[in-house]
Amino acid sequence: MKVLVFGATGMVGQGVLRECLRDPEVGLAVTVGRTATGARDAKLREIVHGDLSSYAGMEGELTGFDACFFCLGVSSSGMKEADYERVTYGLTLAAAETLSRVNPGMTFIYVSGAGTDSSERGRIMWARVKGRTENALLRLPLKPYMFRPGLIEPLDGIQSRTPVYRVVYKLGGPLLPVLRWALPNQVVTTREIGRAMLAVAKRGYEKRILETKDIRAVVRG
Repeated sequence: MKVLVFGATGMVGQGVLRECLRDPEVGLAVTVGRTATGARDAKLREIVHGDLSSYAGMEGELTGFDACFFCLGVSSSGMKEADYERVTYGLTLAAAETLSRVNPGMTFIYVSGAGTDSSERGRIMWARVKGRTENALLRLPLKPYMFRPGLIEPLDGIQSRTPVYRVVYKLGGPLLPVLRWALPNQVVTTREIGRAMLAVAKRGYEKRILETKDIRAVVRG
């Protein structure tokens, strides 16, 4: 299996890439991002691309893949809706529309978030934009799946790139395993997200939108 990973330097993307490189069924993992991940593996290839809003002239490098794991995203904190939409909706659709042309029918898994607003009309800005993004992906000639994790517990030495999140995780990290045990439908690990994405890419899933409980159910098989 050949897979693409967007946003592999972020917290979720790091976890997904790690599981891809550990999976014997993945023969090639290609990351796409503004910077290299720094990872080293015989089946890893990296595409450093400065403008993630356009893939003109790159179609050949993005052809022949079975699945895309789209983990690119930013926090909406302090952002105006237009700016957040340009990143969340714009960059996601730029990649997805290109991939739908060069790999029609490929599996495309998008990391969304718990509480996403599919109606696109709710009061919470980020939830509306995420909902708009999900709905647009569902209309493309792909096999799209939306992952909506809640609280994410980073494992395997993975850290968030967002400074405020790193502080939060440092202070609250010891509580996360307890919360995962007490609230299994609300807390998921980076390891579980990566393994669930691979499982869905291989076997599909009965739902197009997977909440935390679905992500954990996929991993348990």
